[in-house]
Amino acid sequence: MTAVEADAEPLTAKVTARIRTMLIEGRFAPGEKLCEQEIATELEISRNTLREVFRLLTSQGLLTHIPNRGVFVAAPDEAMVMDIYRVRGVLQKAAVSAATPGHPVLARMGALANEADAARKAGDWKRAGAINWEFHRAMVELCDSPKLSVCFDQVLTELRLVFHQLEDTAHLHQLSIERNTSLIALLQVGNIGEATHQLEADLLKSERAVLAALQRRKRKRSERACLDSMGRSSTRTAQL
Repeated sequence: MTAVEADAEPLTAKVTARIRTMLIEGRFAPGEKLCEQEIATELEISRNTLREVFRLLTSQGLLTHIPNRGVFVAAPDEAMVMDIYRVRGVLQKAAVSAATPGHPVLARMGALANEADAARKAGDWKRAGAINWEFHRAMVELCDSPKLSVCFDQVLTELRLVFHQLEDTAHLHQLSIERNTSLIALLQVGNIGEATHQLEADLLKSERAVLAALQRRKRKRSERACLDSMGRSSTRTAQL
């Protein structure tokens, strides 16, 4: 490996993490076309470096490259949501099964559950949602496997792209936040069977709620498109 290549790797990794954070925070909307020149200028990097980052994020399913059109932020659909929850079920049930009373991660999960609930009661849903993501991320750390944690980070990022497509996500986070405390209580006394049962039920409810929200969004967009088409047709008729 040359010195130039050694220097390029950390930069690529750093920029990849930066753009991933932008996607998580909703800086770029799902389906939005990314302007290569603007982003390269903002991040003060070459367009060649940015293209490599785009390739990495595309391989991870966070961006989509359409030949002759450009690079777009991924907009996961219903099929992707079902796959995301399939992976969540595998990873999070494995985490619950690996939990042992007294594991240090349980204390952090308990603190996060309390913080999320306090933010929910205060009506600060942006903060409540962010903490809730962190709660579920921490749960997978019960496996004590960095590789599984990296895998789960990918899944959560994809799920955030789903949430960024929706107008109101408060009720989606509320489904989880209200149950986190009881899940912690079960894990702290070693009741793995009941904790697994609750987690399965919670994930199923969450999946159904997200799918329903996506379907409502699709119907609204279809209705707006129909109304716009009728409006344009009426305008043309009036002009004739």
